[in-house]
Amino acid sequence: MRVVVSTYGARGSVEPMAGLALRLCERGAEVRVCAPPDGEFTELLAASGVRAVPVGAPVRPLVTTVRPGSAVGLAQRAADLMAAQFGPVAEAAEGCDVVLATGPLPVTAGARSVAERLGVPYVYATHTPVVLPSPHRPPPGRRGRPLPREVEDNRELWDLDARLANDMFGAMLGAFRDAAGLPPVDDVRGYAFTDRPWLSADPVLSPWPTAGGGADGAVDVVGTGVWFRPVARPLPPEVAAFLAAGPPPVYVGFGSTPLGTAGPALARAAIEAARERGRRVILARGWAGLTPIDDGDDCLAVDEVDHRSLFARVAAVVHHGGAGTTATAARAGTPQVIVPQAGDQPYWADRVAALGLGTARPTPSSSPSPSPSPETLSAALATALRPETRARAEALRGRIRDDGAAVAARLLFETAGR
Repeated sequence: MRVVVSTYGARGSVEPMAGLALRLCERGAEVRVCAPPDGEFTELLAASGVRAVPVGAPVRPLVTTVRPGSAVGLAQRAADLMAAQFGPVAEAAEGCDVVLATGPLPVTAGARSVAERLGVPYVYATHTPVVLPSPHRPPPGRRGRPLPREVEDNRELWDLDARLANDMFGAMLGAFRDAAGLPPVDDVRGYAFTDRPWLSADPVLSPWPTAGGGADGAVDVVGTGVWFRPVARPLPPEVAAFLAAGPPPVYVGFGSTPLGTAGPALARAAIEAARERGRRVILARGWAGLTPIDDGDDCLAVDEVDHRSLFARVAAVVHHGGAGTTATAARAGTPQVIVPQAGDQPYWADRVAALGLGTARPTPSSSPSPSPSPETLSAALATALRPETRARAEALRGRIRDDGAAVAARLLFETAGR
């Protein structure tokens, strides 16, 4: 069986696809992953034994230079992404048996159009519940198209979001589909999402709030569990040596989230908070380029390391609240302190706090300061380091499934009639 996976986004969008691809390969499938051409993503997929098809512009320069929330240049970026689906992704999909896509609407609506033209099944997948229509929460909003604050009914807001999606991408998609000999689409979001989207989130960490096929107005989903890579990679020697040299440190990392001018202050606050609690620090540079505040030997700066190998050996994880980082820390049974910045991060912060797995600081927009103070983070870290918090995190550890990628691979074979 031949599978084509199309994704576009930061590492949180690419890493799960590597986990899925590995499981598909174990079943004998030939997999092509169409992903951004950033070198770290190409290396990630190559290490997984997967053929990568570079699509679109590199993500890291875009993420680290575009002002958060800005819609400047959005229309052109969306057109380029959609063109890539009808171009290199369509070429990669020739002769395939099934197409799976995740990411922004220009990607997923374009990918489904490619599958439609080829006459093969299509699957939409997401690792975050907040993008899926539900009466229990509002839509996340679209760049340059803020939702009216006076509207409080979530169903009405989701209807408005569908109209906004049509306004932003409908004509664009129609032009590409017309050139491909395909009929018009009157609901871009619904077309991209399908009637049964796949949700690759853990059902304990993030239960989907509906029972009985969307009877309460929420979309009906196929829950698979998180798409972890099946085998944890060894830690670099310097990280292993640092861990062995003392008690478990605190991990601080914000992944692919750009922090701009707030980065140095946040790194300082986190390091000082950990030191106040008598803890060493492993500081992940990430896309924010975080660096130690001095040359103390109690802080080790690292580049990309395997979170599954590392998180089980640290005292707490201070992070941005990305879906993958949150799930990996929960799977390790390690307490968390989440400092959400944007997107779905406030949602995961709320879930961690609700489950008692750690603490969450308010988003910057709800705070007078762009980043937490050392005192604020120290108090949050004190809560995370309490024995009762550790006990709750460890108790949940065994309930977090790690077979999500295997489940999704099996379902893809079934979807393709194999």
